[in-house]
Amino acid sequence: MKKEIFPPNPKYTEDALIGSMDAYWELQNRAKDDYEGFWREYADSKIDWLSPYDKVLDESEAPFYKWFTNGKMNVANQCIDRHLSTKKNKAAIIFEGDNGDQQILTYRELAYEVNKTANMFKNQFNIKKGDRVVLYMPMIPESAVVMLACAKIGAIHSIVFGGFSAEALRDRIEDAKAKLVVTADGAFRKGKPYMLKPVVDVALSKGCESVNAVCVVERNGEDIHWEAGRDYAYNELIKNESPRCEAEPMDSEDPLFLLYTSGSTGKPKGVQHSSAGYILWAQMTMEWVFDLKDNDTFWCTADVGWITGHTYIVYGPLAAGATTVMFEGVPTFPDAGRCWKMVEEYQINQFYTAPTAIRLLHKMGEDEPSKYDLSSLRILGTVGEPIDPPAWKWYYEAVGNSNCAIVDTWWQTETGGHMISPLPSATPIKPACATFALPGIMAEVIEKDGTPTPIGEKGFLCITKPWPSMIRTIWNDPERFEKSYFGDCKIDGKPVYFSGDGAMIDEDGYITITGRTDDVINVSGHRMGTAEVEEAIKKHDNVASVAVVGKPHEIKGEGIFAYVVLKSTPMEHNDEIANEFETVKEINAIIKNEIGAIALCDSMAFVPDLPKTRSGKIMRRILRSLIKGEKITQDTSTLEDPSIVDVIENILNK
Repeated sequence: MKKEIFPPNPKYTEDALIGSMDAYWELQNRAKDDYEGFWREYADSKIDWLSPYDKVLDESEAPFYKWFTNGKMNVANQCIDRHLSTKKNKAAIIFEGDNGDQQILTYRELAYEVNKTANMFKNQFNIKKGDRVVLYMPMIPESAVVMLACAKIGAIHSIVFGGFSAEALRDRIEDAKAKLVVTADGAFRKGKPYMLKPVVDVALSKGCESVNAVCVVERNGEDIHWEAGRDYAYNELIKNESPRCEAEPMDSEDPLFLLYTSGSTGKPKGVQHSSAGYILWAQMTMEWVFDLKDNDTFWCTADVGWITGHTYIVYGPLAAGATTVMFEGVPTFPDAGRCWKMVEEYQINQFYTAPTAIRLLHKMGEDEPSKYDLSSLRILGTVGEPIDPPAWKWYYEAVGNSNCAIVDTWWQTETGGHMISPLPSATPIKPACATFALPGIMAEVIEKDGTPTPIGEKGFLCITKPWPSMIRTIWNDPERFEKSYFGDCKIDGKPVYFSGDGAMIDEDGYITITGRTDDVINVSGHRMGTAEVEEAIKKHDNVASVAVVGKPHEIKGEGIFAYVVLKSTPMEHNDEIANEFETVKEINAIIKNEIGAIALCDSMAFVPDLPKTRSGKIMRRILRSLIKGEKITQDTSTLEDPSIVDVIENILNK
């Protein structure tokens, strides 16, 4: 059935950067005809080069592609210093805290704070180009300041989401071999203080020998433990530092940051992003997808602990010279009107959030948007997962007053920025459809052998040409990089980037994302590897085996469901129920300790065994179908014990 199509609002098309589909196809065809020339034009016009590059794209060591080779630039210069001649008094960051705190940093003030922090890192902690700095921070301006200070001096930052556990933090510190950890005493959530520094203390209590110091930002003022010779007060140290700091000339391919993402097997992957290619695409997508104007105020509700916060709270908006909003709280506190009150107060023009948040705001405050003046909004964005049609409809009608374009963006930690998205003043929109690849991005839905997938059928979503902001490697694991991203799909025998997502193309050429094809669960737009969760669950003394799958969730999109086989259970029925209830609590406590609360299982089923092949492989496709209530289409006769499928189904029905 054809979907309803919503044309762009004509009042926004006249002064748009890309104002029609003709303009879109002209750009995309130009990229196809002269790929390197296309990217050269934007690299030359968008980036302030300290010294010029000598080659646009080096494919000699594919898939370890290099862009703008031997060029010199600095990302902090791109985001701040180059704007000072024209925007020094413009708001760069507007901060609103959970507790109502407000702060505005102009570009000049941001430059001073970044420079003082950069000097402190060099003078107090001997941080040099190439050193790794781990951030375990809340959503406060100092998070952006520290990121940019690292970029200024060439240090590689790695942010760990503040909801992750001490174990998860330790793993990431040790893999990166970080010299410095920057954290805060804590922050505020739903009107109450919570703590971060104690988690760092636990993480460093065993291992992490590379860490020389911990720098602590004061946020909530709660008492914390201070370890002499290791812990230092950020707010005191920067007082005496100079507000002037020369930017370190960085090679185009020098790493800017590491960001760890869950995979379908093994430990989290340290995704490594470069300097020039990443910042170029962050800026271009800000300008194209959000049709950014010079006086716009842009709000992305993500956390800097995820790639969305990197690219669309800090680097993209600032590179484009925009005003970006940082929000510490949750969208439903103190009530479900919090977001719309902020839109009204700050006259926000672009609002970018996850379908999870949209569903929650719809459920808790369906009529709240009508209580506020949201007329400043021009573009609404979604990120993290496909948005369902009912949520899209409410977002479009209630929040956007049927007047705003909705850009349903598809991209990943590994891609650095948007890959597939409507252009707000050009693309006719189909609800819950990602639409077309952005100019310069060659996205195709194919079979593993490279043949195009027929219209309306699910295939593998691949990017068939390298692009500037792509992942460069997995930190210290190039073999895993090749296997993870270039080991599945080929065109003419040559490996191409496989996203891990399925998709299909309709009769109009529109791309719809159908979800993950591997063992990764998308929880509220954040990818959680099933292997990582299973590994945590297996640490329970009474767990013999486990399989984790995604279960549809009306708010989060997907929740985490575990099939657990226990080593022993009491014989008495009542005792068994009580034992299982306690076991659920114990297992979730382990998950919270090993990974963090974001990975908690919404529910579990205790089963006598799992469906396995005769070689011992767990058939997760069957388990996914069972929890969704789908008909089992797989041939179960090849299982070690075919009857186990009916047994599990009966348990789920009870």
